[in-house]
Amino acid sequence: MKSETLEPTHLKELLTRCQQQDPKALKSLYKATSSHLFAVLLRILRNESHAEDCLQQVFLKVWNNAGQYNPDIARPMTWMNTIARNQALDWLRRYKNDQLNDSDDVLLQQADPARQTDSLAQQWQNSDKVHHCLKELKDAQRQCIELAYFEGHSHQELSERLDQPLGTVKTWIRRGLERLKSCLTPII
Repeated sequence: MKSETLEPTHLKELLTRCQQQDPKALKSLYKATSSHLFAVLLRILRNESHAEDCLQQVFLKVWNNAGQYNPDIARPMTWMNTIARNQALDWLRRYKNDQLNDSDDVLLQQADPARQTDSLAQQWQNSDKVHHCLKELKDAQRQCIELAYFEGHSHQELSERLDQPLGTVKTWIRRGLERLKSCLTPII
């Protein structure tokens, strides 16, 4: 039996078949991507049980919205990562009183005005222009933005991982997003 793969061409085919309501395609897509998406969810939610429940919701959204996937905008894993990240953030907002996290830092981070550029970055993250714009950023800004917005790390996690003060990390992200936004604005 052929092993499941994260190869973009294979995943595009599975998403096309999901759009046609092929349950075997969803099963194959789940086998190929669930562990990666679960890791994204777990990193954000920090609770295994909640991440498992959230993963089910992610695959329901993938199944119901497979027709909206556009390979010209993003790779399949990027599109599914975005769904997973957004689902996890919705979960956090909905269940913030369940104390999924040690603090409300993740929720406060989402109220950040720089978050508006998050959707812009997600929409265009796989295009040549975004890669060009990311290369224009300072290394620290680019690293923080990629880890925060493409991998789901919180500001606090970045601070600890990079051994930098939290305020410095937030400033790098805010300034980097401002530069990305100005670089990407001509696209829209």
